[in-house]
Amino acid sequence: MNKKTLVFGASLKPNRYSNYAIQRLVSNGVDTLAFGLKSGVVSGVEIDTELELYKDIHTITLYLNPKRQKQYYDYIISLKPKRVIYNPGTENPELFELLKQNDIHFEASCTLVLLSTNQY
Repeated sequence: MNKKTLVFGASLKPNRYSNYAIQRLVSNGVDTLAFGLKSGVVSGVEIDTELELYKDIHTITLYLNPKRQKQYYDYIISLKPKRVIYNPGTENPELFELLKQNDIHFEASCTLVLLSTNQY
C-alpha cells in the first residue's frame, strides 16, 4: 500500500532529518512529494517552493517548528490528508485542535522510526 506523503519543511541539506526522510520514503517505495524554502532535488524528489494543490495525500510529515507552521494551517487542512505526523520538535497543540475539528488523524512520532520498524 502506497501512502503518498508530503514532506513539509524539506531541506536540501544532507544532515537534516527532512532530507533523510525523503531518502527513506523513496527507498521504501512511498510516492513522495516535498515542500521547502529552497528548490532542488533529493533522491529524485523535486522540492517545491510554491504551495501546490496536491491530490490524494495520505500523510503530511512535518519538519517545521510550531511558529513557522501557523501560516500553513489552512493549506495543510485543505489538502485533506489522512494523517499528519509531528516529528520531534514540531508538536503543536493549536494545530492538533484544528486537525481534530477537521477529522484529520495526527500523531507525534518520527517518520524515520516508523519506516525502520515497518509501522509507517
